[in-house]
Amino acid sequence: MSTDYQQAREALGVRLRELRLSAPGGRLTGARLAEQNGWHKSKVSRLENGRQTPTADDLRAWADAAGQPDAYGELLARLRGFESHIRSWRRQLASGHKAVQDTHLTAHQDASIFRGWETSMVFGILQTADYARWIFNRYADLQRSPRDTEEAVRSRIQRQAVLWDSTKAFHLLLWEPALHVRICPPSVLAAQLDRLAGTVGLDTVELGIVPLSASVRIPPASAFWMYDDRQVIVENWHAELWIDDRTSVDTYMRTWRTLRESAVYGADAQNLIARARRELGPQPA
Repeated sequence: MSTDYQQAREALGVRLRELRLSAPGGRLTGARLAEQNGWHKSKVSRLENGRQTPTADDLRAWADAAGQPDAYGELLARLRGFESHIRSWRRQLASGHKAVQDTHLTAHQDASIFRGWETSMVFGILQTADYARWIFNRYADLQRSPRDTEEAVRSRIQRQAVLWDSTKAFHLLLWEPALHVRICPPSVLAAQLDRLAGTVGLDTVELGIVPLSASVRIPPASAFWMYDDRQVIVENWHAELWIDDRTSVDTYMRTWRTLRESAVYGADAQNLIARARRELGPQPA
């Protein structure tokens, strides 16, 4: 969790404590606040000390219990301010995957140059529908989120229209193990690798693959996307990080350029894809 995010969460906790202690009807105890809202008694302490992120409903309940309902707008604005940078999967996937895909669709429309680094699966922008379907289902299981798989797949495939937009450029780096991960049946992975091979040579796509045997100057760590040179999106198990401060963006740009030094392109990239495809053996038509 970023320091800025934690500081913002702690500041919100301080404000919540101020509201509780300045309740018009007299000082509201934490125990009483928890009882009124049906919360575990430790929740008030966790929220006030920045150890738990409140929901919008938590903030409304807090403001009402403290006799200051007009403070809800201020509290919600604070929450939205720091959530815009760290977007938990629990909240993003509350209604399924399609909303997340639509958000990225909008981001793609607003940018011209994309840089990506992926370590464990094929980029969403290059996925087949069947491969994407397996990815969404696996993550729905993990996050225990609603299944809107077909709507999410359609949104992801719709995003791929930008690959034929001559005003866009995709500079993509893939770690070789991503070609081999059996997140789906062999037949689905085989079709995905065939599709990936077909993107090598597209005039809008520069696909580099970092071989497992390559010497690297830094560890091949977390996957990330860069929109132009102004924003980075990093996916973790619990959240997406949307990063836009100049220093951090510059760090990710250096990271991408350093990883690029170890990548192979063109025929060499095709050979790595072909080798992964051969390992799957003949697949039924």
